[in-house]
Amino acid sequence: MIQDTAGQAFDLPFDGHLHTDLSPDSDVPIDDYAAQAVERRIPEIAITDHVDFVPGTPAFSYASFEDRERVARDAAERWAPRGVTIRFGVEITYDRAHEADIRNHLARHAYDFVIGSVHVYAGSPYHVSRVAAWAAGRSLAEIVAPYFDEVLAAIRSGLFDAIGHLDFVKRYLVPHVTPAQLAAAPDLYEPLLDALVQTGTALEVNTSGLRQAAGETYPASPIVERYRVLGGTRVSAGSDAHRREAFTAGLEAGYRVVAAAGFGELAVRRGADDAPVTLPDRFRTAEGVPATRT
Repeated sequence: MIQDTAGQAFDLPFDGHLHTDLSPDSDVPIDDYAAQAVERRIPEIAITDHVDFVPGTPAFSYASFEDRERVARDAAERWAPRGVTIRFGVEITYDRAHEADIRNHLARHAYDFVIGSVHVYAGSPYHVSRVAAWAAGRSLAEIVAPYFDEVLAAIRSGLFDAIGHLDFVKRYLVPHVTPAQLAAAPDLYEPLLDALVQTGTALEVNTSGLRQAAGETYPASPIVERYRVLGGTRVSAGSDAHRREAFTAGLEAGYRVVAAAGFGELAVRRGADDAPVTLPDRFRTAEGVPATRT
């Protein structure tokens, strides 16, 4: 395993989920990530700062498209001679009540890579002030339904290149619901996985869960494997870093989840093109994964 004692990876081709100081919950200048990419031999990164469409949520009107694009494109030009490709992406918080606003935004603005995610804000039943009461006396299916239903709507919208941290709700459910309990109920995931297959939307393997209460990727290996069995062909991977020290954190483990499920490459849309990133030989050889999708 090529990583240091902090779990930060070296020699991986892509980190597809990074937040800079143009997200309200990050303090990292874009050049900090680029400099680390040079140091860690990560040749390509995607900057995916938050955009929210619900008034009052953290990233609502936080940074303009023009400012985000300018910062990313300028950095891309500066760092290209050092061997780092910087993609201008976005992580859009999906809310079905604002789907028309999201659709309009994406119709007017071009990104290299668009992640759609469902987040947990103050009014959610999963907020720290509500989650214990929400989980009490409900079945597992009832507990996760609001979150999974919104994720399903995000997938079916067809708006996104990838769905970020599919079961991020695990972070908030611990200890009321454990990751092991969710793993024992894979049928709850199947409508989401089927929708990903049907829409051609990529499943992100997000390694931030390894740094949080869940203690595993979003989603974990068995769900990624089930996605493959159901016909899934498109996966992405990202550290979801919001702090400098989290750049590439857990990403080696995330790549191994991808490889163990039988994938040999990551699906990445670059502008108008869909150009896959091949996993390094050490994953494909160790796991017996083909070099390309089958």
